[in-house]
Amino acid sequence: MDKPFISLCPEITRANAFTLMDWLEDEGVTQYLSDSSNVSRFIAQAIGRVQLPILTHLFNRGGRFFMAFDRHDVPVGFVRLAKKGTECEMVLVIGNRDNWGRKLGASAIREGLKLAFFDMRAEKLIAKIHPDNARSLKAFLRSGFVLESETPAMKSFVMHSERYLRLLRESSAADTTDIYITEFDKTRLRSLVEQEQGSSIFELEHEIERAIVVDPRQVAEDVVTMNSKALLQVDDAELEVALVYPEEADDRARKLSVCSDIGTAILGYKEGDAFNWRIHNRTCHIRIAKVLYQPEAAGHFHL
Repeated sequence: MDKPFISLCPEITRANAFTLMDWLEDEGVTQYLSDSSNVSRFIAQAIGRVQLPILTHLFNRGGRFFMAFDRHDVPVGFVRLAKKGTECEMVLVIGNRDNWGRKLGASAIREGLKLAFFDMRAEKLIAKIHPDNARSLKAFLRSGFVLESETPAMKSFVMHSERYLRLLRESSAADTTDIYITEFDKTRLRSLVEQEQGSSIFELEHEIERAIVVDPRQVAEDVVTMNSKALLQVDDAELEVALVYPEEADDRARKLSVCSDIGTAILGYKEGDAFNWRIHNRTCHIRIAKVLYQPEAAGHFHL
């Protein structure tokens, strides 16, 4: 449970806006932000001009803005993704000094990569970093970015979609758990992703691409494959579910679509695995307590 965890949330509330202003008053936070004074002035004007509880539409002008939350649903920073054509630029800030050194920046970068390439369909992601910003330089390099150009005032790092997918498939991040899917499930799930629409489908595509692919005859019997039944521990509650394709989903029968929050979350994990996952604007802790039925283990698989 000590693994760093960040979720990026697109909804920006008035409370979030006040938190952002507090961060931007800290010179240690803003020293490497080229337009911090403009951002701070914009937030102050937005709060004063618009008397609404949700200010998302204001923050998404010229790009997409995300609040970064830790596993306790406490805001710790923000990520901004601005796309022009096939290129996207990322700005990342961890706003509270108490959170520096906890590797939350690297976790936020991974979430930003997922959004840029799977949701926004960028072909190239750029990060422009001040040469003296040692923490950011280290975090982006460790995440696989490569230096493209530099001046005395700025280093420009890039990640291309081809490189990102290769890194995602070749090696799991140290703070994520390996997941497994069968060859047949991956083929059908890829077709599903191409047809489905929805704000969370990119999460499923990401999980499919990072999964270790195995022969249906060789998958371990304690792995949650499609049409498996499992006993979950979701926070303090026990939940017995079946993981199914969307057309078979039935909430009353606890048949969860693989496109649903928890359905996407449990795909490919094995008995005993535990992890954090963002659902319905909150983070929950999920543990695969037991795999009750797996079609491959029962001899029901496709070749």
